[in-house]
Amino acid sequence: MLPLASRSVFRSVLVISAVCLSLVAGAQPRPAEIKIGFVDRERILRESEAAKRAQAKLKREFAAREAELEKLEKQGRELETTLQKESVTLPEAERSARERQLAQVTRDFKRLQRELREDQTLRSNEELVSLQERANKIISEIAEKEKFDLIVQEAVFASQRIDITDKVIKALSASTPTK
Repeated sequence: MLPLASRSVFRSVLVISAVCLSLVAGAQPRPAEIKIGFVDRERILRESEAAKRAQAKLKREFAAREAELEKLEKQGRELETTLQKESVTLPEAERSARERQLAQVTRDFKRLQRELREDQTLRSNEELVSLQERANKIISEIAEKEKFDLIVQEAVFASQRIDITDKVIKALSASTPTK
């Protein structure tokens, strides 16, 4: 759910971290065991209570505007249906007036729909960033507490043995939002 640029930056940081870790490991005596963990970010965004609360919050926040948009869409459909049924019997001036009215309703609908989608995307991204920051803080706390050397959030494969996603989801659900 991260923007493409953020994924590229994250991957670059991950590669650089791995190279640095291998250089440091080569310069020092090798520890008996390197402890690695994996976190499934998509699962956190799907399953955590914090993510569900954020989705519900966004739905409530935009409910009135979505209802307004539905009302405008219904008005446009009704105008269009009326115009189609009565276009033959209406005087030219009245038909033109209704066509202009329908065109205005259609423009208003498209404009409001675009604005709503833009605002929803912006707020969704804000909530996502907030959730990711909280999750990253929890991941760091778990890493320090359980003495992990590396925790990755993207991998082609990760065994269940190193997957700490459930711990993060539980801790995230137990924490309260900072806003």
